[in-house]
Amino acid sequence: MQSGSNERPAFLTVLVSTFTTVFVAELGDKTQLATLLLSAQSGAPWLVFLGAATALIASSLVGVLVGRWLAQVLPPERLQLMAGVLMIGLGLWLGAQAGRSLFLSSTAA
Repeated sequence: MQSGSNERPAFLTVLVSTFTTVFVAELGDKTQLATLLLSAQSGAPWLVFLGAATALIASSLVGVLVGRWLAQVLPPERLQLMAGVLMIGLGLWLGAQAGRSLFLSSTAA
């Protein structure tokens, strides 16, 4: 899609790219590990699944509503720039945490 175009991407394209992005982003993260532990401890995996799925839906709804609002008040280029800066910032922050953790574990050994 070209910038400045008012055409919307196809339904299936949006659905598949959203599913893939969220699915890959959630694999192996702290939430998945916490869900794994809750399922093992509770002995009620379907209730844990229901709670985790509801929580993901609720947090996704917040993202969708805020994203919709931001799309109405900011031009797309600025929104893309802000998202890029946020992702780079998060990557640097997480990288610094991992580096600090590795440094502390190597000095403790």
